Amino acid sequence: MRSRIYIFFIFLLAPLVGLGVACAQLQTFSPELQARALEGGNIVQEGAARAGMEAGMLSLRESTQEAVQTAGASGQLAGLLRQEAHAELLAYEEQHSHLQDLVETSAQQKTISTDMLEYLLANMLGDPIGQTFGENAVIKVYSLEEAGYRGYMAKVRLHNTAALRMVLAGDKVGSPGETTSAAAKRTGAVLAVNAGGFYAHDGGLLPIGITVIDGEVLTFYTYDKDLSFVGFNRNGQLVGGQIETEEQLAALDVLHGSSFLPTLLKGGKKQPIPAAWANTRHPRTLIGHFKNDDLLFVVIDGRREGWSMGVTLEEAQSKLQEFNVRDAYNLDGGGSSTFYYDGKILNRPSDGRERRVTTNIVIIP
Repeated sequence: MRSRIYIFFIFLLAPLVGLGVACAQLQTFSPELQARALEGGNIVQEGAARAGMEAGMLSLRESTQEAVQTAGASGQLAGLLRQEAHAELLAYEEQHSHLQDLVETSAQQKTISTDMLEYLLANMLGDPIGQTFGENAVIKVYSLEEAGYRGYMAKVRLHNTAALRMVLAGDKVGSPGETTSAAAKRTGAVLAVNAGGFYAHDGGLLPIGITVIDGEVLTFYTYDKDLSFVGFNRNGQLVGGQIETEEQLAALDVLHGSSFLPTLLKGGKKQPIPAAWANTRHPRTLIGHFKNDDLLFVVIDGRREGWSMGVTLEEAQSKLQEFNVRDAYNLDGGGSSTFYYDGKILNRPSDGRERRVTTNIVIIP
């Protein structure tokens, strides 16, 4: 940059330098011309002009020096700016690399956690009795006999929230209800379990508490403070708890959900069981997610002498903790408890047949 400035001023001064050389090479004036110049005072004028030219040359040199100095300072400033930009680039690259390392570490830890979970379940339950690998989800189904119960558990890893749906019987709030297998077949699901509670009204069935289908709140009843809402947000994550206001529900960004009771685990810790539900054995349908965010669906048979009398909610809490479950909820149980997988009902509903319910959770891998 500095060399370009020097070249510029050389070209600028070239005509003046040439003029000076030309003047120096002029021949001596003749006596006649000298006389005329002396007579007219031209010599004085020439001296004044020459002095003015010299002053102009001096001013030009000073301006040139200032320009060169200014260019030098600008060059130094540009150099400093380049150094700062380079330092900022290096800092950004270092920060980006650090973030990448954190992401990779988190992914590795999640993989390790998943591998450990698979190992834990295999030790406790044996190999899966069924597996489905789909574009939207992976389903692994286990028998609970090794854990001492008559029932089944499905571990589901979602790749896409489109795999997960809650189906409302008849696609409307009031209906005669729908069996879990019918809901599964109607939607093309591979896995399905019954969901929220309900009650009879005017010859039909209505869901209790809060019901959300495809992000739309269809019912919102909070008269029973023991009710727990359980559902999935738009990222496919399990959410829930006791909801009292519409603002609380909106904050969860729920896509699908229904209500029953109680909440079993929060952050891996047991939650209080209402006195009316404590230490009683019944068929159960449970839902939760493991510490690596994989979902689980559990159905345990009961009320069948010689087969299974069911499980208490306290026992269920302890078993879920052994399975490394973080959050868990109790869904509608009793005769409603149904586990559908790969075209058939695996468990033995206590009524001897499937019961019609208002909501079912289906997985379409």
